[in-house]
Amino acid sequence: MNLPLHFGLLGSLEAGLIALLVGLGVYWVSQALCRRAGLSLGHAIGWACLAGVALGAGWDIWNLFYTSIVRLESPLYARLALQSIHDPDQLGGRVVLEVAGALAGVGLGWRLFSAEHAADDVAES
Repeated sequence: MNLPLHFGLLGSLEAGLIALLVGLGVYWVSQALCRRAGLSLGHAIGWACLAGVALGAGWDIWNLFYTSIVRLESPLYARLALQSIHDPDQLGGRVVLEVAGALAGVGLGWRLFSAEHAADDVAES
């Protein structure tokens, strides 16, 4: 993420909060685009969940995948792979909190931004 986050659980919680804000913003944009295109609310939620997780947790998910799949047989390759990760001890927990934060942000956005347009949908029907 290239942000100066703390280490340990506090850094994971900070990353989850950032992902929550990303999910909230992505839902706001997704809802506006889907309403303009005439798509349903389900499309807006689905695309926002996908984009929120990709943006909020994508880099850490990639690091988790890379260190799990790539054969780090040499101590040099292992050291190089771990140097690029902010906090390798908490990588799994950070990924879980980022995914949960992004999805919670989309849910919060749905709750906040869909209520103001509910009256418009009823009036159009």
